[in-house]
Amino acid sequence: MSSRLLVIVDVQNDFCEGGALGVGGGAGVAARIAEHVRRTGDQYDRILASKDRHRGDTDNGGHFATPPTEPDFEETWPVHCVAGSAGAAFHPEMETLAADLGDRLEVVHKGYGVPSYSALEGQVVATGESVQALIADREWEQIDVVGLAYDFCVRATALGAADAGGAASVRVLRSLTAAVHPDGIGRLEQELAAGGVSIEDV
Repeated sequence: MSSRLLVIVDVQNDFCEGGALGVGGGAGVAARIAEHVRRTGDQYDRILASKDRHRGDTDNGGHFATPPTEPDFEETWPVHCVAGSAGAAFHPEMETLAADLGDRLEVVHKGYGVPSYSALEGQVVATGESVQALIADREWEQIDVVGLAYDFCVRATALGAADAGGAASVRVLRSLTAAVHPDGIGRLEQELAAGGVSIEDV
């Protein structure tokens, strides 16, 4: 039986405007994702929503820049999405969506103590399922990837889903993303296409 999966990546306060690592347009992405899910959610067999969930007592394997060293915004970052902090919570648009969907929206945690970009590195909180196995072990007709940020965690999730081989089609829905480095989107989309990921607007 064919099936469809939606992966919503890291739509958290720290990745939206005003957050520790805010992406320009992040709040708008949150609102558009919520609208998309309300309009099309019945078309998906499962909806996953990942959260960065880092430790506050370590640099998480070099993921957080350690003062006096400044973050390079490529491999090292400001402190963000520490477990239990307001910054680690979903953006309010996502919080409302999660409340509306109940068990239909399955939360995934990733990055506790280690650098983590792809949602495939996480586990479904309610079931303990590995997202990597969830994708690789089932013949998905289509996997859609949305969220923040386009050039880091969305990129890694989409390429990981395509590489896992569990889907006939992996798509990034471009209008439901925003990038840390917008000037690099052209190169990013060439990389995604080369990796078997299609890019579409909705």
